[in-house]
Amino acid sequence: MIQKKIGFFLFFLTTVLQAQDFYSKLRNKYWEYDENDTRAFVFVNLAISTAKKEKNYAELYQIYKDAILFSPDKKLKYADSSIAAAKLSKNEDLIGNSYMNKGVIYYFNYRKFQPALDEYLKGYEYTKNAKDQYLKYENLYHVGVVKSYLGYYQEAMAIFQQCLNYFEANTKANIHPNLIYNNQKGYLNTLHQIIICYQSFGKDKEVQKLINEGLNKIPKDKSFYLEKSYFEKAKGISDFHQKKYDHAIRSFDLALPELIKINDFTWISVIYFYKGQSFQKQGKEQLALENYRKVDSIFNKHHFILPELRKNFEELINYYKKYNDPKQELYYTRQLLKADKLISNDFKYLSTRIHKDYDEKALLEAKANLEHTNSYGKYLLIVSGVLILILGSVLYYRSKSKKEVQRKYEELLTKINNIDFPKEKASKERTSKMDSKLLKKLKQNFSEFEKCNGFLEKGLTAGKLASDFETNTSYLSQYINEFKQSNFNTYINKLRIGYATEKICNDRNWAKYSIEDIAEACGFSNRQSFSNIFYEQNGIRPQDFLKIRREELNIRAVKFS
Repeated sequence: MIQKKIGFFLFFLTTVLQAQDFYSKLRNKYWEYDENDTRAFVFVNLAISTAKKEKNYAELYQIYKDAILFSPDKKLKYADSSIAAAKLSKNEDLIGNSYMNKGVIYYFNYRKFQPALDEYLKGYEYTKNAKDQYLKYENLYHVGVVKSYLGYYQEAMAIFQQCLNYFEANTKANIHPNLIYNNQKGYLNTLHQIIICYQSFGKDKEVQKLINEGLNKIPKDKSFYLEKSYFEKAKGISDFHQKKYDHAIRSFDLALPELIKINDFTWISVIYFYKGQSFQKQGKEQLALENYRKVDSIFNKHHFILPELRKNFEELINYYKKYNDPKQELYYTRQLLKADKLISNDFKYLSTRIHKDYDEKALLEAKANLEHTNSYGKYLLIVSGVLILILGSVLYYRSKSKKEVQRKYEELLTKINNIDFPKEKASKERTSKMDSKLLKKLKQNFSEFEKCNGFLEKGLTAGKLASDFETNTSYLSQYINEFKQSNFNTYINKLRIGYATEKICNDRNWAKYSIEDIAEACGFSNRQSFSNIFYEQNGIRPQDFLKIRREELNIRAVKFS
């Protein structure tokens, strides 16, 4: 053993004396190992000790950055060390990159968006004017990821498009092969993020085109297996939405091994959820259940879940409700409440900071850059003023719109406990030309109809209701016109919207449902029709009403979780 150590020392002593680039030779040695392989530290630790002795802080920063990759459990420790080394180097590019690397660890390894965003914004202060443009666009990419997670897909798309243009151009540039490699990674990861945005928009053709583009451009090299897995995952989701469930499951199975290897638990959860959904659509209930439980297991371990996966717990709740297992139903109800609280807290924090700290900085930078540009000074100052005015107006109206939504929400709450369903007017009844017996019968029918929520029947028509009331459509329409002060469709829609509004407010389960589910439960043929009529009647969009209501329920639900 001692002889081996002496031999090892002599080998590296010779290398130090003879090699022109000692650190490059060491780096070539440890890059032979896979991520999280601690054997690499034989070479990494030697490089660290040498760089410290030489006070070569730029190299020390890079070595600590490399150490992050090979450490399975001390990544944050090495990230802090790389920040300290970067600061000693006084190189702003390195300092900005070191903060960003720490943010990536929070995001990728822990899915802690709040501390990740904090680090990105620290890095942003240094990389916004970076000499190395790659660092600028790498940081910009990560801010785009946070915006995408928050659901600001249009804003995220604008960022990703900038990044895509930069990375793609530099995959073909006359630069060092290592830089080509980095830009290939940047290009493929950005393409994947754009696909996520397009999938949220339901743009299936664009999604399929970009998936094919990504799969065709991935180098046939094992170092790009992870990127290939992301595209296979995206392909599986696309196939699911096109009801190609066997194809979807096949793509998910191709994507899983590499994601499991690096423990990317977020996308692993997404795959298990969509596999469960695919099996459920095929009627394979137990296989679906098995995958839904895996999502729950990952949630318990990592305390993170994407908003789109909350339906996973709804599926489990419905399953155990169906089979009358109250113990399991209660457990998954509590899990859903935990998930909602986590999502809500993340969104409140991130949404505030992304707009306050990032967008405001971008606005001020746009102003400062234009004001300090020497050429075309007057023209650019005018443009600057216009830009500030436009962006300021956008921020102002966004804030104003949010306050207006809150005001309308509060106004609606005061009415909910006393929803005014259409009622007969006594004065009209005395002057009606209708037969008194028929009038009495219709009044009783309508009272029972409203009491039993008959208006929730999907596809209900005046003819169908007249038949149920054993009368004709003429008398039915006359009664509605005289005593409900509206036509048939308006009357039914008012009852449905009143019912939906009251349920969302007072029934915790209804507040969890999607707009599509609520629309269907209330008899509407589609989401858009429900949304338009809800807004027309209540003065607020159902998605805004649901969002605020969920936040309030999550706060009160803490004691149950």
